Amino acid sequence: MSTADVSGKVAPGRVRALLYFLVAAGFFLLAERIAGSAANGLSSGDWKELIYRFILLFVLLLGFWAMGYIFQRQRTPLRSMGLIRRPTALQEFGIGAAFGWGAMVACVLPIALLGGMTITFWTGPRQFGLLFLDLATLLVAALAEEVAFRGYPFQRLIEAMGPVMATMVVSVIFAAVHLSNPDATFASTLTTALAGWLLSLAYLRTRALWLPWGLHFAWNASMGILFGLPVSGLRIFSPVISTNAHGPFWLTGDGYGPEGSLITVIVLLISVGALMAVTKSYAYQYAQPVIVPGGIPVDIDAAMKRQHEEAMATPAEVATPRLVQILPASSPTHPAVVEPGSESILEGRSYPEEEPQRGAVGE
Repeated sequence: MSTADVSGKVAPGRVRALLYFLVAAGFFLLAERIAGSAANGLSSGDWKELIYRFILLFVLLLGFWAMGYIFQRQRTPLRSMGLIRRPTALQEFGIGAAFGWGAMVACVLPIALLGGMTITFWTGPRQFGLLFLDLATLLVAALAEEVAFRGYPFQRLIEAMGPVMATMVVSVIFAAVHLSNPDATFASTLTTALAGWLLSLAYLRTRALWLPWGLHFAWNASMGILFGLPVSGLRIFSPVISTNAHGPFWLTGDGYGPEGSLITVIVLLISVGALMAVTKSYAYQYAQPVIVPGGIPVDIDAAMKRQHEEAMATPAEVATPRLVQILPASSPTHPAVVEPGSESILEGRSYPEEEPQRGAVGE
């Protein structure tokens, strides 16, 4: 559907949706500042990153909840945002996690076979404590990013320009946000945009955040904690296993990690088709367009009442035929002829049998 109507004017509803998206994007930048300042004031040690991510998530949920409640009059803004309580929620998260882990294995395996990996293990008691702390951090961080990029702002952008264009725009913004990460390159930006496309598709196929959240979390956790590689250029999530990849830049992604590798581009493109197949049942169950009934309105109570009256009528009443006039059969030269005892739908009244006219023949 075009963003303009037949007269060439942009629909007011789409303009409002775009404005809401811009407001939400500005609020995201503000929320990052609030969370950063609060985390600096509360902690400066190992817990700082988790506190920052948790405050960011809280502020985003609160702000987007208020926007949905005020702007869209949503009765359940969190549910509308994609945090829907439904029987398959945990299953969706698990499938997303399995998908994210499998995709990252497919990215790392060629690096190990074609290049090489030097692995260092850190087995101190503190390192295992950091392991659980980093897992919690990545879990909260993944949800915060999904709320920011696949939640309220993304849904307003879909209303403004449709799902295809909205996915493209959000994927580019998702990649641009990661440009400030260490060792970011053009290749890593392209790969991050493709990852954003995959995560947006995961939302569109389920109309919820559970599957993209699980995919995002497992992707990052497998890359940083399981394989010890940089997560979007960050090496702070490898407390037990630390890995240095060897090989050309196109294979390893260098300091940015696998997300800067050509191998990951290929894996992500294949993953799009695989995700479409895996989520086929969810798309059928949750992503079907809402059917708006059309046709002629029918008063069910009145129809049931007439059916009851006909059932209770005497055989003589049932046997008496009644003519119904569907359309007026009158014209300036041929006046309408209404049979005695018939009913006119258009006029809404019954015509009694005609009395003999005064002065008629045979009076």
